[in-house]
Amino acid sequence: MDHSSITDRRRLRRKLTFWRIATLVAILAVVAGLFFGLGEGETIGGKASPHIARVTISGVITDNQELQKRLDTIVKNDNVQAVILRLNSPGGTSYGGEVLYKSVLKLGETKPVVADVRTLAASAAYMIACGTDYIVAGDTSIVGSIGVIFQYAQVQELLDKIGVKVEEIKSAPLKAEPSPFHEASAEAKQMIDSMITDSYDWFVTLVSERRKLPMSETRKLADGSIFTGRQAADNGLIDIVGGEEDIRKYLAEQDIDDTLDIIDWEPRKSRTELILGDAMAKIFNAFGQNSFPFAEELKALADRKLFLDGLVSVWHFGEADK
Repeated sequence: MDHSSITDRRRLRRKLTFWRIATLVAILAVVAGLFFGLGEGETIGGKASPHIARVTISGVITDNQELQKRLDTIVKNDNVQAVILRLNSPGGTSYGGEVLYKSVLKLGETKPVVADVRTLAASAAYMIACGTDYIVAGDTSIVGSIGVIFQYAQVQELLDKIGVKVEEIKSAPLKAEPSPFHEASAEAKQMIDSMITDSYDWFVTLVSERRKLPMSETRKLADGSIFTGRQAADNGLIDIVGGEEDIRKYLAEQDIDDTLDIIDWEPRKSRTELILGDAMAKIFNAFGQNSFPFAEELKALADRKLFLDGLVSVWHFGEADK
């Protein structure tokens, strides 16, 4: 065999070795993706058996369709005997809170639902908590901030300084009002105030009805104030200061077995994420190689909500509520 033939055979052997290794890595990625993607409770003895579902709602609340679908799935799952909503949120859009509140009400028609307030459940997050049957919070948890706010920037003074003037032609005086390019008219302010008042009345009414508080008392509490868990237990905004033991005690009173496992129902990952995302990172990290060091950072960036639309029911630290 001549030198050229030997070289060609060696080159072919290297190519075959490369593709064999690549195929093996791909198979491992798929298998690991399926394994890690199942999450806690997907196997026998978890979600396939009677259990208590726990759903975490954290961060800024928006129109979260995935979470709504998850709650709808729980409604239809006969293995879920009760639900714990773990809340840690300053609130968010009024509409986002509204749709989740209604989803929680629907959930409560078939199963006992408890709100477990962690650090914070204010504004739209407290709205969601009111959809549950029982609210538990820590001594120093923050709840309340019942109210609605509409904010917009006013940049006319800045534009005047840099010599920029914005002209507009519109179909009616209230179109696109209030505008950041000029002072709002009395009519525009009245329009926004009417929207705020209507949404606020809806919010206060649901708190009064769900917490079984007189409307007059509810309005006193609904001035945007926030309360500790201890204060909220005294004024009726929550049921008890406590933790998991108190939650299980309440569920036992609803004829729910207090020995059932609590299983976290987390967002289901897509097949692409399972095969090419977390699974690959876990495989390589298992071998001590940080081959995909920015996986978590990229995921956090993709999940982050940068903008809010519509009326907002959110508590800002260091800012006055309206």
